[in-house]
Amino acid sequence: MVAGGAVLAFCALGSNLAQGAEPQKVTSGDVVLVLPLGLQADSAYIPEDNPLSKAKIKLGKMLYFDGRLSADGNVPCSGCHNPYHGFADPEPTSPGVGFARGGRNSPTVLNRLFSAEQFWDGRAEDLEAQAKGPITNPIEMGMPSHDVAVKKIAAIPGYGPLFAEAYGDPTVNIDRIAKAIATYERTVLTGDSAYDRYQAGDKAALSTQQIRGMELFAGKADCQTCHVSFNFTDENYHNLGVGWDAASKTMADKGRNDVTKADVDIGAFKTPTLRDVALTAPYMHDGSEATLADVIEFYDKGGNNNPHLSTKIKKLNLTEQERDDLESFMLALTGTVPEPAPPAKLPQ
Repeated sequence: MVAGGAVLAFCALGSNLAQGAEPQKVTSGDVVLVLPLGLQADSAYIPEDNPLSKAKIKLGKMLYFDGRLSADGNVPCSGCHNPYHGFADPEPTSPGVGFARGGRNSPTVLNRLFSAEQFWDGRAEDLEAQAKGPITNPIEMGMPSHDVAVKKIAAIPGYGPLFAEAYGDPTVNIDRIAKAIATYERTVLTGDSAYDRYQAGDKAALSTQQIRGMELFAGKADCQTCHVSFNFTDENYHNLGVGWDAASKTMADKGRNDVTKADVDIGAFKTPTLRDVALTAPYMHDGSEATLADVIEFYDKGGNNNPHLSTKIKKLNLTEQERDDLESFMLALTGTVPEPAPPAKLPQ
């Protein structure tokens, strides 16, 4: 388990899975997380000041699905990160309070256990910081302040015992809210895909076409340059040319540059995991690519050329069959997510 600010370690595609079919475990607080097949316990990120606990998971799940954390009572975390759509959103951008929309697609919550920095631009240092942001964002949950959100939750009698169970007393504050949501989100895991079973020794788990696609992924298509290791992401930021306007020579969204102010980060966005990618359409930070076939075509042409295009992006010259094979392999990355359903009843 990675604690504090330790750097996550990554290895080449598939190299971790041939070691055996036994799922790995993450132990933190009073919780033992049995990871789905294919996930690596030593890459888990859990801050030292927020160990897992059964009580915080329970509380965090309630808060995650509770629209009362929003100004109008109708926009929960799950509204943009929907468990029935791969914990993402089937729309290019998500409607917030008053149906306001931003310019970015909602990234999946799946396997955030293995990631420190959050959001497409990495502006949140961890899930705890990420959980606080949308609550007061005027185009998301729209609360006027964290204090108002805290008072609203504290006024719900049913939450007192849950906070007491999680933290030792019923006090509600924004840090406790965020820590509980983050704790729940770290348990939202996917693995045990056909790809994982193939790597663990079940050579019938992938079709002939998917095997060809896997070879393309690691070879000619060179997807693993960024979509690397067991979680299929380098956790880094790259400019693909998405949002580039050739006429005005500007990026619609500066991405990571908004955080670092470094020119090299203009138009750079975080590499998303490809696990369960078939469930999380549309794609790219702005939701501009509707299907996996569209995404593959975008990469095949070498993205959109611009002054800050990543050196890792180049034309692939794939045949139609190769594009189909690559998409077929990506479908084999769909795993299993336990208990996607919301709580039967929220605190009253």
